[in-house]
Amino acid sequence: MNEDQLLLSLRQGLAELGLDPHSCPCEAYLQYIELLAKWNRAYNLTGVRDKQRMIHAHVLDSLAALPYIRGNRCLDAGTGAGLPGFILALAQPDVEWTLLDSNGKKVRFLRQLLFEMKTGNVEIIHSRAEKFLSSVSYSSIISRAFGSLSACYRAVEHLLRPGARLLAMKGRVPDTELQEVAGWVKSVTVEELHVPGIDSHRSLVLLER
Repeated sequence: MNEDQLLLSLRQGLAELGLDPHSCPCEAYLQYIELLAKWNRAYNLTGVRDKQRMIHAHVLDSLAALPYIRGNRCLDAGTGAGLPGFILALAQPDVEWTLLDSNGKKVRFLRQLLFEMKTGNVEIIHSRAEKFLSSVSYSSIISRAFGSLSACYRAVEHLLRPGARLLAMKGRVPDTELQEVAGWVKSVTVEELHVPGIDSHRSLVLLER
């Protein structure tokens, strides 16, 4: 699939998400896909190899959480290849994003992303979430592949400001996970996500501090 076809697929997906393709940084999203595919051959950053599938499984899936991001200082815990945080940062140039991961290869890829794409609202931190000490707290913390809700909350609790929101991107959410965290936060909400091109169940758990 050539670049024009990828761009058309991306724009169609953005429209299905309710976003205006003409106001979105589509060229930046495609540049991200190109760099991810290039580095993936050596670094094994994702099990998705096809660029078309990357658009749906990575770019559009990340952007499905965009309406739920709150505030102007956000963190992606366990960002891996920059998902969803880097994609959300491209969509929100006025929001400061911290991308946090403990994997050295993935952090090297992220730093190369910043170098090549000149993304000014992103910082990369090489650390485990529970060991990361920040001089600021965050209004939104998101994670796409951190494990259980309780493990995720415990790892980032010290980074959440009062009134902040933890967003956990999941497939189907077991009731036991929801029950475990219900007593720790003010509210727990599950939003169903409909991602173009993705047939599997996608949801977003919102934990309000």
